[in-house]
Amino acid sequence: MRSHRPLTEALYRDSCALMPAGVNSPVRSFQGMGLTPLMISHGKGDTIYDVDGHSYIDFCQSWGALILGHAPEHVVVKAFEQLAKGSSFGIATPYEKELAERIAHHMPSMERLRFVSSGTEAMMTAIRLSRGFTGKSVIVKFNGHYHGHSDSLLIKAGSGVSHLQEASSKGVPQELIRLTVSLPFNATQLCRDFIRSRDDLAAILLEPITGNIGVVAAKLEFLQMLREESSKKGIVLIFDEVITGFRVGLNGAQGNYRIQPDLTCLGKVIGGGFPAAVFGGKKEIMDLIAPLGPVYQAGTLSGNPLAMCAGCQVLKTIEAAGFFESLNARLDAFLAPIRNLVAQKKLPIAIQSAGSMFTFFFGVEKVENKEDLLQMDEEGFKRFFRYLFERGVYLSPSAYEAHFISSAHTDENLRKTQDLILEYIEQL
Repeated sequence: MRSHRPLTEALYRDSCALMPAGVNSPVRSFQGMGLTPLMISHGKGDTIYDVDGHSYIDFCQSWGALILGHAPEHVVVKAFEQLAKGSSFGIATPYEKELAERIAHHMPSMERLRFVSSGTEAMMTAIRLSRGFTGKSVIVKFNGHYHGHSDSLLIKAGSGVSHLQEASSKGVPQELIRLTVSLPFNATQLCRDFIRSRDDLAAILLEPITGNIGVVAAKLEFLQMLREESSKKGIVLIFDEVITGFRVGLNGAQGNYRIQPDLTCLGKVIGGGFPAAVFGGKKEIMDLIAPLGPVYQAGTLSGNPLAMCAGCQVLKTIEAAGFFESLNARLDAFLAPIRNLVAQKKLPIAIQSAGSMFTFFFGVEKVENKEDLLQMDEEGFKRFFRYLFERGVYLSPSAYEAHFISSAHTDENLRKTQDLILEYIEQL
């Protein structure tokens, strides 16, 4: 039984004496699931293995970063080759240029790019850059959208901070809260009226397809309105594609919607399993970054050669003809009988997906914004998660998160998971 994990229990107990809750990121604690968190020894393909030797089919995939699954051989080989040459220099390398060229080719809105080490860092700097470019201070975000843990953006954020009010963390000054406005997502007319009423807005930022309240896609008319209104008033429109970039398609969500933002932030997939992120956009905005301009940003490990090498290998792989069509079709086939059974039994479970991302929302039939989640059955998801976990299937451990498939998921493991989910739903 996977509930019997003596090595995990001992390791977690010791970790709690050294680290808050024994973890280095809140959702890893499994507090919402009522379980001792996983302690992973290794992963391969679509499967992870804990220190007690239990295996789990992994639908979290490092929160969407591992589009090729765990430890793909050609990525590992390239990373090892670079590791033997040096893991960090604090100096430019050719791999930064190569990865930047690949990203800019697929996302032409990113005319200039700057690599950093995390999505939080990318979004934080994009905000600073927007304020520097416009000379204004107020930013607009949307309820439930999570853009990392910098102070200005922890206002009505998602997932791991969803239980907190207004400012999603203690320690965020009221002065910063007053400079961030959080509006309902997909509320086209309300948001249009607000934007037109203000002359102090530096930036509007959003996840075009959310991942941190689960998978919720923007309405096309909503994004078109944001693009139109921000252009009229000289407001910087920022797409947070840390999750969706190179996950929902080769051109990201912006390619699917055919809308170009002024700035874009990417992470996860582009690092190939290593810490890497990037922000980029219009030349006239990006050229304000130091050393060309007065907006400061720096980072010792920015453009780390291991991450750049791994990222190049991943992008080369997903550029292959038919990669995304095949991956997305496999998710559709995986979800189809589950959706059919839910509809047949008339259960209040919304199953929403985009590309190779998906979420099961228990207790609701459709989700278009965070407000639709007020009646969500978190206990229902908890029971579902624990049922699958005990049978060797690992979903992202939160009712407010996306789950992911990778190109490494085998037909056998997809069928096994599908059967378990159908079995569970039949009992409801």
